[in-house]
Formats: sequence, structure tokens, C-alpha cells
Amino acid sequence: MVTKTAKLGGNASDVVVAKTAHGLMMMTWKPTPVPDEEAFAAIKAGIDSLPPNTKMILNSGEFYAAEFGPGNLELLSRFFEKYPEYADKAFLSVKGGIKLRQLHPDSSPENLRRSVDYINEHLHGKKSLDLFECARVDKNYPLEDTLKVLQGLAEEGKFKYIGLSEVSAATIRRAAAVVPVAAVEIEVSPWSYTQETKDVIATCAELGIAVVAYSPLGRGFLTGQIKKPDDFEEGDFRKTLSRFKEENMRHNFAIVDALKAIADKKGITPAQLSIAWVSSLGPHVIPLPGSSNSKRTLENLAGGDVDLSADELAAIAKVLETHEVKGGRYRDEIPDHVLGLWA
Repeated sequence: MVTKTAKLGGNASDVVVAKTAHGLMMMTWKPTPVPDEEAFAAIKAGIDSLPPNTKMILNSGEFYAAEFGPGNLELLSRFFEKYPEYADKAFLSVKGGIKLRQLHPDSSPENLRRSVDYINEHLHGKKSLDLFECARVDKNYPLEDTLKVLQGLAEEGKFKYIGLSEVSAATIRRAAAVVPVAAVEIEVSPWSYTQETKDVIATCAELGIAVVAYSPLGRGFLTGQIKKPDDFEEGDFRKTLSRFKEENMRHNFAIVDALKAIADKKGITPAQLSIAWVSSLGPHVIPLPGSSNSKRTLENLAGGDVDLSADELAAIAKVLETHEVKGGRYRDEIPDHVLGLWA
């Protein structure tokens, strides 16, 4: 059973969640979606491990499927239709606010309403939308106006709480001055830990906002199970990312080897070490690994319950200081500002 919990922020500060969340993206955003039975078992395993009065964050997106369709939402709808008793045990967070099929930010009032309605439509009433967040900041619209639109949609009962995604510390301060912010979602892992990351974590601690840290396993690379591009299924989007170019993977695997040595000494897996390290960054930091099978879900949750000693944290810090990461988070030829990162 899960032992560590966390609280969300803003007007969701009374919501207690497991210290490790559950990302659902790779159940459907891949050439061969995960069969329902396997996906359902993975979700159930996490929820079944919860202590009393605790919820599991399930993280989805309106575009998490082939052709950027509603496949992930439809999967969730089928899950909650089959297991309605799990709806109250799950805290559902969904990213939207983009132009479908283009993945460009679109925070126009019309598109924000469309996005929220689209999510609810494909959940088919089987689960309420707990938290909505724009996947990226759309600089064509003032942030304050976007948040007021979202607040209005929340007051209409279309969802409960507002979150932010891929934002800077300065943006978080602006947002928190306008509406209560329950959570901020950013990428955090031993190979994605920049000054911007540290600033966001510190700002959220100051303002009482939870940080939902996605890809704590480096999109699977830090598990040690992925060693070359051919280890991905043909059509897997990760093959297009800079860090997963073959020459970069060969270089970056030294990080995996160094972390594995620390994990082996502690008697845990490299995945659990990475999750434990992300969790150690603050009581408000909630690692968000993805999982498509029950065994992996339970391994991830166990990682979130691991305590790291001062010596172990120092050893991990030394790995981060002495091992350069080659390749950007997405594609080197596309600058971060174009992708809307740290907006």
C-alpha cells in the first residue's frame, strides 16, 4: 500500500493524493494502443494501493492518441463505465487548450470552451473532470484573460480546479494573483533538471501549489530498458526526439549506468531511484511516471515511497553535475520558445 501522500494547492488544498501519480499518455499515444484489459489493470493496481481518503492523480490529454484524437479520454470513459466505484478515488487532470491535429496553443475563449466541452463529451459522464490545464501558454492572449475564462468555465461546473503546464516561475506568480492554482505540470527527472525547473519548484513551494513532475523516468530511458532507437516500436514519437538519436543515446547511457550503480547498492530499480529522487525535491512535488501494466504501476508507486539518505542524494547530485546530457527535451532544431516551453 502507498504510504506517502501529498496535497494539491489553491482551492484544492484539501485534496489528498498519492505522492506518485499515474500518467496515461502512452496507453494510447502510440502506434499500437494498449488493450483495455491491460490498461484497466494498470489503473486499478494504483488505485487499489491507496490508503483511506486518498485519491490517485490520473493524467490525460485531449490529444493523447493517434491522429491527436480522443482515444485516451474514451479509454477512461470505458474504464469508469466498467468500474464506476473507482471514479471517486481518482483525481482526473486533463490537458487541452490547443488546436486539435496541429498541437498549437489556442487560448481563445471559443477554443477553451470547445476544449473543455470536448473532454467532457468523450468522458460520456462516467467521470467528472477534476482539473483542466492548457497544455501550453498561448501568447496571443493575455494570461490573465485566459485564466478568467477558465474560472468562468469552472463556475459553470464544467471542471473543478485550474492547473498550469510548461510555465515559468514568473507566469506562475501572475496566474496565482488571478485565480487559485491547484497544480503546475512540468518535466522533472535526473536528466531534465535545469535552473528553470528549480525556480518553478521553489515558487510553487512558496505559493502553496503542487508540482506534478512528468517524465521522471526520462520517457523510459532512465529505466535502463531502452538502449537504442530500435528498442521503440516503429512510429513511436520518441524516435523523433533529440535525446533519442542513436549517438546521443550512447552518450547519455552513462547517466543510466551511474544511477543504476546507486540503485543497485540500495536494492531498488533505477526507475524507483529516479522517482524517489524527484519526490525528494519537496513535499509538494508529485512524480508523474507513465505505466501501462499493473506490475510497473506498483513498482512506480513503491519508488515514490522510498526515502533517500543524504549520502544517496549527494551521490545522485554528483552524477547530475558530472554527466552532460546530449540532446534537447524535444527537437534541437525547434527552439523551446516555439514549443511554448517555460512560457
